Amino acid sequence: MKKIINNPADFVPEMLDGLLRAHPDQLDYADELHAIVRADSPVEGKVALATGGGSGHLPVFLGYVGKGMLDGCAVGDVFASPSADQMLSVTQRIHGGKGVVYIYGNYGGDVMNFDMAAEMAEMDDIEVRTVLVKDDVASAPPEEADRRRGVAGMVFAFKAAGAKADMGADIDEVVRVTEKILANTRTMGVALSPCTVPLAGKPTFTIGEDEMEIGMGIHGEPGMKREKLQSADEITTRMMEAILADLQPQAGDRLAVMVNGLGATPPEELYIMFRKVHQILSDREISVHRAYVGEYATSMEMAGASITLCRVDDELAELLDYPAHTPFFTQL
Repeated sequence: MKKIINNPADFVPEMLDGLLRAHPDQLDYADELHAIVRADSPVEGKVALATGGGSGHLPVFLGYVGKGMLDGCAVGDVFASPSADQMLSVTQRIHGGKGVVYIYGNYGGDVMNFDMAAEMAEMDDIEVRTVLVKDDVASAPPEEADRRRGVAGMVFAFKAAGAKADMGADIDEVVRVTEKILANTRTMGVALSPCTVPLAGKPTFTIGEDEMEIGMGIHGEPGMKREKLQSADEITTRMMEAILADLQPQAGDRLAVMVNGLGATPPEELYIMFRKVHQILSDREISVHRAYVGEYATSMEMAGASITLCRVDDELAELLDYPAHTPFFTQL
């Protein structure tokens, strides 16, 4: 294992300490060390938004805490759920009197702990609503969509919910648009290499130098198929075919597109993939409303990428276009 770290057990707290020292005008701790909030929390009279999950995925999850997006994030150890107490600490700190919406990925440990935090928050008379992200088409078929994992598509949920809350909408409206954008969002990934969790000190899985795994999850969960490495156009076409078959956009539709690097993929390769994505959509007479190419949801130093497509109408386009400013995401 070659990493620029100190004691592996201190990886997450030292990362958080550095992050908050770098962005003191934007971020602050809640009462818990692993609970991060906007520096100006609570924002009175605004529906507050919270997320959480394991470390190792920056910018997801805590990288989207800031104006126009999230108000707080509970931070777990690498690939591990945060505790219910950490999430409760975030909830209490960000509550501005209009309720709190939890938006996070569909993983068992997170669901259990966030549900517990919501129950404790309600004992403090804080209304909590939950929207689960389930955008990974490789993790379950359409008829079992409730089992799907939440991956990079959650960034679109953060963006839409953050904009709607910033506009002054009530909690019902914030939940509605969050559910609406997720209903129109699909993602698939491909992994070319494993990653190493600092405390484990060894790769999360093994894969041949000439192999790839289509549909692998961001924690190394098995994908749909492992096979020989193909060209960028072939990989992109395979992923797009699966996503488009599930989302079923029609000619004349508009899509927001995200080509996301998993941690060790150069941006040049991501733009090669986007080139093919754009070509495939153009051939179907589908336009790209907004393109996001870069690292938005990673898996430590895993090589690979994901593609996310989000069908937008005028309402969702306005929310995606709304200004936002966080340490990892700025849109004017």
